[in-house]
Amino acid sequence: MDRVLLTAMILVLGAIVATLAVNLRRAARARSGTRGAFLNDCHALLSQPRTQTAPTGYPRLAGKYHGVEADIQVMSDTLTFRKLPALWVLVTLPGPLPIGATVDLMIRPMGVEPFSRFHKLNTQVDRPEDFPEDCAIRTDSKADMPSEALVRAHLHLFDDPTVKELVISPKGVRLVFLADEAQRSRYLIYRDNEMGQVPLPADRLASKLDALLTLRADVLDEDASEVRRLSA
Repeated sequence: MDRVLLTAMILVLGAIVATLAVNLRRAARARSGTRGAFLNDCHALLSQPRTQTAPTGYPRLAGKYHGVEADIQVMSDTLTFRKLPALWVLVTLPGPLPIGATVDLMIRPMGVEPFSRFHKLNTQVDRPEDFPEDCAIRTDSKADMPSEALVRAHLHLFDDPTVKELVISPKGVRLVFLADEAQRSRYLIYRDNEMGQVPLPADRLASKLDALLTLRADVLDEDASEVRRLSA
């Protein structure tokens, strides 16, 4: 009798494990599909759109925005000591710019931002008056930084509390913003850090692209103005 009961228990446990395995595979496929669709609503913003999928399952989108090359990456940050796991969107207009150094402004840097080279820049810059109080600034060459006036003209980008970082470099301009966070109760109870269940709205990305286009144009215009001044 004991042997029969033991056999039955083993069979039941086996069925439970098999069911859990099937459910986990289904959940993984569902997560992969949801993650991969996170930028679907944004494809129409770009001409000649190109997409690829990162190992995390989140997409990367590139193409032309008003004739300028644009690159959009989605990066998850699930470091355990964060208050909540976060989903960041990196919006970049890559391409050479006529400046001699990188300037990187970051709100409340923690030193472990996986999306940034902020802490690899070797020079900390004193925060000018009226810059955001929780903003830190670093560069790789203080003498060759873009002008303070240029940077100051775009500080309004940080009026959006989701904006984390602004980069102006010889290789292009970038804005990083928080797109989503893990749902607090599910994360605290089940350690469920799934994010990006709802696709990113196109208008939210478009506003960031427009801001970077304006910044890029100002960098180019400042250089043209300096050339005219030196030629006068």
